[in-house]
Amino acid sequence: MSHHETAADRQPGWFLILFALAVGGGAIAYVPLLTVLLPLKITTLMGGEDVASLARATFYGAIIASLANIAFGMVSDRSGSRRIWIVLGLISSSILLVLIGRAASLFELIALIMAWQLCLNMMLGPLLAWAGDCVPDSQKGTLGGLLAVAPALGAVAGSLVTFESFVAEGYRMTAVAVLVAVFILPLIVFGAGRERTALMHPNYDKRGDSDLDRRSRAAVIRMWLSRFLVQISEAGLFAFLLFWLRSIVPDFHENTSANIFSIVLIVSIPLSLIMGRWSDVHARPIAPLVACALFSGIGLGIMALAADLPLAITGYVVFGIAASIFLSLHTSQYLRVLPKPQHRGRDLGVFNLTNTIPSIVMPWLTLSLVPGFGFSALFLLFGGLALLAAALLATIPQDA
Repeated sequence: MSHHETAADRQPGWFLILFALAVGGGAIAYVPLLTVLLPLKITTLMGGEDVASLARATFYGAIIASLANIAFGMVSDRSGSRRIWIVLGLISSSILLVLIGRAASLFELIALIMAWQLCLNMMLGPLLAWAGDCVPDSQKGTLGGLLAVAPALGAVAGSLVTFESFVAEGYRMTAVAVLVAVFILPLIVFGAGRERTALMHPNYDKRGDSDLDRRSRAAVIRMWLSRFLVQISEAGLFAFLLFWLRSIVPDFHENTSANIFSIVLIVSIPLSLIMGRWSDVHARPIAPLVACALFSGIGLGIMALAADLPLAITGYVVFGIAASIFLSLHTSQYLRVLPKPQHRGRDLGVFNLTNTIPSIVMPWLTLSLVPGFGFSALFLLFGGLALLAAALLATIPQDA
């Protein structure tokens, strides 16, 4: 517990759980669409698989998402209310999601995807900033552990809405919109008034100390770069896991690949909770991040050397679990190092670039390396980036 913090500043467990579920609702909003439903929609519109059209839709969407997250973070900073923007974003993105399912041309689809990304980030940007307004430093590790449930919820939702016995094909987008509301609205309803005054105002002790200002800026930069480096690896594996496994075993089934991915996400949840809680109890917020970045690099090294399927899967499981824990804990601990609460939404929008830029950078890295040098060269590069992330984090003071 920081020296500015009292027991009354701590949040009850139910609030942290509702927050994690709401972030999970955010994942449900985009994971099923971007991984399954959008490719299927493009296939329907174009009369077959069209990788170039899918790439255009996701690229333009990522640009809009990056800008909108920063813009609505700033708007929520200045308006003094996060919840109103979360609600407006929830309503408008849900309507657009249904319209995407009814798009009649590729142009219309791409325009709707861009508008949807704008409204989605009207919801997502202020949502994470609200966590910074409410959750004290002594609970940020626990919150980060709980956030590991978000990607798992997104993956499960993708499976549910494509299961024909559960949702008819024409109602998939509507089902996603309903699920998003189910997970986000409880926080909106029951989370009112949980902001903490001590977390809402600038830290005047730091503002008057230029040495502390420099240390704070250095910590922010190291945290940003470390996540960016790990996210490049994570984005690469997310997109090319099946292709890599089929380079080892040509008839490797896509369902087995999806199952491995799901198992990694599920196993990560309790481990993230344990490590997050440990970091709170021992006041060591950065140590688990360093360990996870190291294990991510080790897992990628195993993958680069793997010549048979068991060793390949082992390497991926080590990497996948470590990277999943890293990303969950990093999200909440980044809130700790931001120096200016009055610009929290804007700064988290800049932080969100670590999620969107890798999706733009990663395909070019893959196209540059894999055709000439194979997946091993790509994984060695990714492993080096993960180890560099660990080194960057290891230089951050524990009290940053």
